[in-house]
Amino acid sequence: MSDYQTILTEIEDGVGIITLNRPEKLNAMNHNLNVELQEAAKNFDQDPDIGCIVITGSGKRAFTAGGDIHEQVSNESRNDDEVAAEKLKTRRGGYELAAADTPTIGMMNGLAYGGGAVLASSLDIRIGCEHSKFRFLAAAYKRINATWTLPNQVGWPKAKELLFTARIIEAEESFQIGLLNHLVPSSQLRDKTMEVAKQISGNHNEAVAGCKRLMLKNMTADLEQQWQNEQDYAKNVMTNAKATEAFPEFLERKGVAAE
Repeated sequence: MSDYQTILTEIEDGVGIITLNRPEKLNAMNHNLNVELQEAAKNFDQDPDIGCIVITGSGKRAFTAGGDIHEQVSNESRNDDEVAAEKLKTRRGGYELAAADTPTIGMMNGLAYGGGAVLASSLDIRIGCEHSKFRFLAAAYKRINATWTLPNQVGWPKAKELLFTARIIEAEESFQIGLLNHLVPSSQLRDKTMEVAKQISGNHNEAVAGCKRLMLKNMTADLEQQWQNEQDYAKNVMTNAKATEAFPEFLERKGVAAE
């Protein structure tokens, strides 16, 4: 475990786990939590021994209820430039987490509302249980967010509905629309999440990172450009393994069988 104030971190079999740890506040994201989350995620992303990052919340009620409203109110009396700089850093940190080379999984132990829904939708994969539910609340409070995260997860028509209405999305619907990749009983949530995370971390980290980089790059490219991007990456960034490098166990078995 870590010595952070508002998060906990641990490592298990090549998986870095970050737990948002303000259960008495439904893991609401204040400035300290945001900073520590970004720092921990960055450290895991830069660790060559970490192949996947899992983010979850403490307790059974919430992944995170979103931004800390009490802190937001108190910030209104502070210097505007200071508050603006903190907000920019937080929002940039959300982008950097989404764009990290290391795949990210949300272990959705409870509700994810407001900023919590934005955080969840910026992750690569989400695994939930019967307690999981989402609410993209910005439009209800004269704000705008998740326009760059949610459409990439559920498609434009459904993202428009969820952003425009700010309604609650229960666990079963979240699974049906693709906001949750897997839906399991809460008693199986950690096991299922770690199963997927370890499958990812057990693969070649550079190849997995390359897949993610290319998919992000290809979001706005036409089909031919997507194909070209993949060829260029395999040629100039990470050369595809030769057969003798990629399949040594198979070749060894064949060699033994041939003798």
